[in-house]
Amino acid sequence: MTLEGEYEPSPSEWVRNQVETYEATGGREANTLPDHPDWPIVVITSRGVRSGKLRKNPVMRVEHDGVYAAVASKGGAPEHPVWYHNFVAHPEVDLQDGPEPHTYRARIAEGEERAAWWERAVAVYPPYAEYQENTDREIPVFLLERV
Repeated sequence: MTLEGEYEPSPSEWVRNQVETYEATGGREANTLPDHPDWPIVVITSRGVRSGKLRKNPVMRVEHDGVYAAVASKGGAPEHPVWYHNFVAHPEVDLQDGPEPHTYRARIAEGEERAAWWERAVAVYPPYAEYQENTDREIPVFLLERV
């Protein structure tokens, strides 16, 4: 079962356009980071912590044995991305990797588990390493396990 409720598109035009195209084509198009065909993405739907509305974000596709990671990097900014707070408050999310979304439960990885997933994430998207160098916060890694 997927999340239900009112969807509020991102205020960011490129995010809105990418999500719309990804969903309309079942993930056949807009499935990589814009202008980077070697960096695949998935679309994650979460419930807004304040509004309660559904929010959709493209995030890098980091997957291992059916578990996905969502790296809350925000490009190395000093604060977490908004969706981080949504995941903490409402850990049930939908993840679409291809034509159909599925429901997952998000949790923050810690210790050795986080270290292993961080290595996987950097292998998929090397800029994560630079993002970590540019911020004083430890960039959170959520693990998403199918419900």
